[in-house]
Amino acid sequence: MNTVQKEVRQRVSLTLENHVARVQLNRPEKHNALDFEMFRAIVEVQGILARERHLRAVVLSGAGVDFCSGLDVKAIMKDRSGMFRLLWKWRPWRANLAQQVSVGWRTLPVPVFAAVQGRCWGGGLQIALGADFRIVHPAASLSIMEARWGLIPDMGGTLALRELMQCDQAMWLVMSAEEFSGTRAKELGLATALSDDPLDTALQAARQLLDRSPDTVAASKRLYHKSWNSSPGAALARETLYQIRILRSRNQRIAVRRQKGETVPWQPARKW
Repeated sequence: MNTVQKEVRQRVSLTLENHVARVQLNRPEKHNALDFEMFRAIVEVQGILARERHLRAVVLSGAGVDFCSGLDVKAIMKDRSGMFRLLWKWRPWRANLAQQVSVGWRTLPVPVFAAVQGRCWGGGLQIALGADFRIVHPAASLSIMEARWGLIPDMGGTLALRELMQCDQAMWLVMSAEEFSGTRAKELGLATALSDDPLDTALQAARQLLDRSPDTVAASKRLYHKSWNSSPGAALARETLYQIRILRSRNQRIAVRRQKGETVPWQPARKW
């Protein structure tokens, strides 16, 4: 993969290099607050990455001192129709634009790391919850802040919260809009790891997975997202099905050869 750099709607910068995508929310003068163009830009970037067959990992971060301070309420409320455009959906069970900026990371067939520093509030935390892994600065400030505006979180983060936390703890954070540190986030299970340099740590972790079969990584992500809250029978059936598909893949044979010391390039992962 050659190095590719793009700026999407002047809101999100995208760099593709060595099979790793760096996605940066790029509105530092507004603490990366979410206006309508930011929503659109994030979803556009997700679409670009979904079509990149050689992609192996994504690292998501924010420009400047903050990851994302949440919704730019003034910008969104200037156009009252904007809020309804964010929430509108044809099919109730599918993600709308507001939800897609979070759940869209879950549907990518590669691991997504969120590098969180500074403020990660409201919609910003919902976006981070869409990542598979969250590397958080100990002194970062996190909050499910929607209750302060008389709202509930509606950007898809509920999917991750039910996997990561006890129901009563999640409800408290939602109802109270309490601010908590990165250290507390780790205690609650919302942070995968703590780091004084979250971006560098996330990039190192992403590069570490380049040594693993793309099919194994993609299948593992899909298996656990699909099975974590499914019935035991469905989880067992999915394990077997995916293993059979992996055993028939070229990358499994390449993994064996690489374990023997051969230098063999990976093939793009099959669709999972």
